[in-house]
Amino acid sequence: MQYENLLINSETNVAVITINRPTKLNALNKATIEELHYAFKELAKEKRIKVIILTGSGEKAFVAGADISEFANFSEKEGGKLAAKGQKQLFDYVENLSTPVIAAVNGFALGGGLELAMACHFRVASHNARMGLPEVSLGVIPGYGGTQRLPQLIGRGRAMEMILTAGMIDASKALEFGLVNYVVEQEHLMDLCMKFAGKISNNSPVAIGYAIKAVNAGFNNSINGFKTEIEAFGSCFGTSDFKEGTTAFMEKRKANFPGA
Repeated sequence: MQYENLLINSETNVAVITINRPTKLNALNKATIEELHYAFKELAKEKRIKVIILTGSGEKAFVAGADISEFANFSEKEGGKLAAKGQKQLFDYVENLSTPVIAAVNGFALGGGLELAMACHFRVASHNARMGLPEVSLGVIPGYGGTQRLPQLIGRGRAMEMILTAGMIDASKALEFGLVNYVVEQEHLMDLCMKFAGKISNNSPVAIGYAIKAVNAGFNNSINGFKTEIEAFGSCFGTSDFKEGTTAFMEKRKANFPGA
């Protein structure tokens, strides 16, 4: 697939997806969402790719929101379909991807941009990042999982404040709230993300996939998270990664995980 709105670098075992719509501050439109879905899907198939880093082009924005011009005249039915398709195609898809996804938040992450960052497995922000869900100022609410993931990450009260005021918080406040894991100078953002990616890459990709599934299950009211963890834990014992990891431990050497 030819990407018009993305740049993909996957020369090592870490892939970097850069949303490349700088004149629109990397705003999400339907075409970009489709391209992102395809990119994540294809990278997840590549056995050599152990971690995916997602960021935005330029120094101003990760993703400054959704492309409002695409849905300003939608009906109720069209609006519902837009949210349902987007959640399934991208936001839920990323959250449940067995390949870890790190959001490198390099500027504004607003509306759909913050929702996309929250769908990633964790977030690292540059010092100039600004985050918020301003949808109620447009007469709508977050539709790509924002009302669900934000309270999970920072608590109900703080999430209510952010959503109802439509306000932005800076990177230091996001760190204090637990919305991001780390804040660094922008020039060090990708270096830190690559450092984490390197640490993750040393571990069993199969076990990591099971861990993601088990953690996510704990936030799904329709799933018993403890049961999911037990099943995933047991499944690990049938993998070659488990055999290699335990053998390497007992032989006092570094594991070389086959990833199957």
